[in-house]
Amino acid sequence: KTLPCRNSKKESDLNLAQARVRDLDAQLNAKEADLATALNENRTLENELRELKDQVLSLNLSLEDTKKHLHSEMLRRVDLENHMKTLQEEMTFQKRLHEDELKETKRVHESRIAEVESGRQREFESKLSDALQGLRKQHEEQIQGYKEEMERTFSAKMENAQLTAARNSEFANAAREELMETQKRVDTLVSQVNQYQSQNVALESRIKELQNLLDYDRDLHRRRMAEKEEEMAQAQKQAQAQLEEYAHLLDVKLALDLEINAYRKMLEGEEQRLKLSPSPSAHSTATQAASQGRRFLHGKKRKIKETKKREHSAAFKTIQHVSATGNISIEEIDADGKFVRLKNHSDEDQPLHGWVLRRRIGSVADVTYKFPSRFTLQAGQVVTIWGAAAGVSPGPSDLVWKSQKSWGTGDNIGVTLITDDGEELAERKIMLVPRGEESEQDDDYEEITGSEAEFASQTKRRRKKKCCLVS
Repeated sequence: KTLPCRNSKKESDLNLAQARVRDLDAQLNAKEADLATALNENRTLENELRELKDQVLSLNLSLEDTKKHLHSEMLRRVDLENHMKTLQEEMTFQKRLHEDELKETKRVHESRIAEVESGRQREFESKLSDALQGLRKQHEEQIQGYKEEMERTFSAKMENAQLTAARNSEFANAAREELMETQKRVDTLVSQVNQYQSQNVALESRIKELQNLLDYDRDLHRRRMAEKEEEMAQAQKQAQAQLEEYAHLLDVKLALDLEINAYRKMLEGEEQRLKLSPSPSAHSTATQAASQGRRFLHGKKRKIKETKKREHSAAFKTIQHVSATGNISIEEIDADGKFVRLKNHSDEDQPLHGWVLRRRIGSVADVTYKFPSRFTLQAGQVVTIWGAAAGVSPGPSDLVWKSQKSWGTGDNIGVTLITDDGEELAERKIMLVPRGEESEQDDDYEEITGSEAEFASQTKRRRKKKCCLVS
């Protein structure tokens, strides 16, 4: 009897504990739901707070603009008053001049009238006085009209400025009151969030552990990538050194062949001067070498160009990075450095006064191109900025960079469009990335003959190829 009683008691305690656990789980779920709701409300209120701050900032800016406008209007009023005083002084000066002229004329006429009868003298005096009064009335009417017009203009502008300032102050007061109410609500919600933050400590510690693991994996990957890049750089340096040595040997061979040809010509000249018959074998050998060089040169031109293009495209691949935050974008950068093309994607014309294009090529110092002062890019149109060596004449959609022959070439070219405020609106980058390890002596199968034209063409081709591989 004792064991069944104990058993039943333990089972009842277990049932009570399980019910308690279920109640606690339900309370935990409710608390988590309340926390999520409070966090959502907090984010919403923070967004509203940011919007209200932006509105207050815009209203303050508009108020400052209105004050500046009012100040400029007051300065304009002072300028108009000064101008009016100047006009009045000029009118007074002209009036004095007219009076002096009238006095002089009157004196002359009086001297003449002294010889005439007394009746005509009075008639002339009356006419002169009437003309003087008419001139005075005309000048006074003009001055009065100027005064009335300036007073009407100044009063109208002062009323408009006062109304605008009153409206802006009302908007600012309303925004301040709404901001204070929102701040109170945010404070209450922050206090609630602080109460729930104690429950998130375990989750944050777990997140930190996972973040540490992720950082370790990233560091490991970065170290491996750095090792691979070092190996690639060493391979490129070796290839560059071998190409430079090969080009140097070709230059030496070309110089020696040129000296041999010069000595041969000197010997032939001496033979002709001494009237000695040249050896037929030497003459036939030189003729055969020259003809062979010409055939090789003319037959290999197209083959060399096609081979160079295929080798360059197979050894490298081009990666372009484009970004634009405004209506103007950089559409194209010529790989040979001839031009850069921009396009206006908006429906409005964009003046480019004070804007610049900044070019970056590896470790070379940056250079900037500044647009003309009155240049405007039409809506939906493109403009091409050419280097001076391209030989293009300026036009509505073509500009020429006169101080720079080209935009330059390289394995890492970047062009950035910067406004007159220093903001970077658009950017375009071109990068040449090696596809894999290729053979460094792909064109050693080509034959080298003794012709000057052949050696010159081969040296030029190999120098071009070396520049492409190194870049």
